[in-house]
Amino acid sequence: MSLDAGESQPKLSALTPARATQIMARRWMVVAGHPLAAQAAARIFEGGGNAVDAGVAAGICLGVVHPDMVSVAGVAPLIVHLAGSGETHTVSGVGPWPRRASVEFFTRECEGRIPVGILRSVVPAAPDAWCTALALWGTRTFSEVAAPALELAAGGFPLSAFSAMLIRSKEAAYRRWPTSAALYLPGGRPRAAGDLFVQSELAGTLESMMDAERQARGRGRAEAIRAARDAFYTGRIAEAICAFHRQEGGLLTPEDLSQFSVEVLPALATTFRDVEVRTCGFWCQGPALLQMLNLLEPYDLGALGHNSPRYLHLLAEAIKLAFADREGYYGDPNHVKVPGDGLLSKAYAERRRALIAEDRALAEAPPGDPLGLAAVKNGWTPPAVLQSEAPGDMDTSYVAAVDSDGNAFSATPSDPSVDSPVVPGVGCVVSPRGSQGWLDPAHPSAVAPGKRPRLTPAPAMAFKGGRVWMPFGTPGGDVQLQAMLQAFLNVACFGMAPQEAVEAPRVTSRSFPDSFWPHPTFPRLLHVEARISAEVAEALAALGHQVELWPEWEWRAGAVCAIVVGPDGTLMAGADPRRGAHAIGW
Repeated sequence: MSLDAGESQPKLSALTPARATQIMARRWMVVAGHPLAAQAAARIFEGGGNAVDAGVAAGICLGVVHPDMVSVAGVAPLIVHLAGSGETHTVSGVGPWPRRASVEFFTRECEGRIPVGILRSVVPAAPDAWCTALALWGTRTFSEVAAPALELAAGGFPLSAFSAMLIRSKEAAYRRWPTSAALYLPGGRPRAAGDLFVQSELAGTLESMMDAERQARGRGRAEAIRAARDAFYTGRIAEAICAFHRQEGGLLTPEDLSQFSVEVLPALATTFRDVEVRTCGFWCQGPALLQMLNLLEPYDLGALGHNSPRYLHLLAEAIKLAFADREGYYGDPNHVKVPGDGLLSKAYAERRRALIAEDRALAEAPPGDPLGLAAVKNGWTPPAVLQSEAPGDMDTSYVAAVDSDGNAFSATPSDPSVDSPVVPGVGCVVSPRGSQGWLDPAHPSAVAPGKRPRLTPAPAMAFKGGRVWMPFGTPGGDVQLQAMLQAFLNVACFGMAPQEAVEAPRVTSRSFPDSFWPHPTFPRLLHVEARISAEVAEALAALGHQVELWPEWEWRAGAVCAIVVGPDGTLMAGADPRRGAHAIGW
């Protein structure tokens, strides 16, 4: 069965795991949040590229074919595993606040808010992240891997039903800025499913980077890719971004762009029985997945029964505790001292686990004391609970790739197009990731000059015996790690094939401060997909969870993608139909 991004939600509701076809391959595999991005990666694989080449091609392509959720000038955290050396690297694909940004600025100039619009812009990191990964671990040129994205931007592509639905639902938001309305509401009306979507200015951005690479090709592949990268951060594109910020009262300057570079760091890791799971660092929420696994490891989850009340209750409580620590400690390690060793230790998880009660749900979970290895931090005072309308739902996408040598790639590119205006001369929004900043100076992700906001996009990889077993990830904001946790456990504890694992119904908690401004909290709220039985939902409610039902196939529950590598090298993929993800293998 082929799951197309153009499928509508009513058709998805008829799909069941029993009808899904497992996609298998031997040589290479890609799974991505849009079929055309998967096809872009497949084209690179067929041309002899490795997993990094293919993953970067898909990632750039997602910014073209999924512009409602991903920006070419957005964020792109990624993980690369090299089979030859056994090393797993992360690239910090999120940029910092401009040097003129501060808590004081937003308090003084914006009435204590981080307003929608250009003031949410941080330095765009995705172009540097893609180019850095490609130069270090790829084999192809930037022009080769970006060619599918350029073709689709310049010549257009049919807009998927899913993207058309999202654009239509946010019509009023796009109307706030003339540049955005011109692109997404041509003739004053939202683009419809199947409309040919041409993005000429975005094509020009990619062409400028390609031209710079071609002019520098005599300096070698890596230096030529560097020239493509510099064309974005110091050339015509940077000039267009900064000119728009000067005109519209934004904060980005040429120095903010020219002095930026991503970081390449080893992945963080924990073990879950015979599996090792690796994530990016504390500049994103990824390590909270490791904390969740540490908390759940001693339980015989398989014996509890898949999606039983007790099983889902334990997951919800572990999620609350991990996210409480996320709020208490996670932030840009270049600006905040994060007690990482303590947070990820098994001894700390043992102390925190004592807070999980099997007969009742925590209303609010406090952060612990990872330095003193205590369950609760002494003297901690919870912030006032803010309840308001939930933030917007548009968010992110994902891509994973594995090649025949065992190299693996996992990335979660993002930045929606409704938070900030399209920049003329660039053709897309410039990373509005400042929406994840805080104006409480005591918060580890408080706004500060040159500081990165803590990022929700968080790719992951799992390993067995030192070899890649499963790269996986999803869009979904604060839902990401929750959906990833459940899909991972579906495979690791319940023996599901990856397609069955990503299709299985899920729950998601909202009982913690939301990562997006204004950071609302909804104590005890637990969303439950309607394919989970009414009896289970009632049992969860009896434990104190405030249960709200979602439709059977709810796109806000995430869109997990995963590739499982068998002991014999066989590749199996899971592509979540909730948003039309797609897998291709050979």
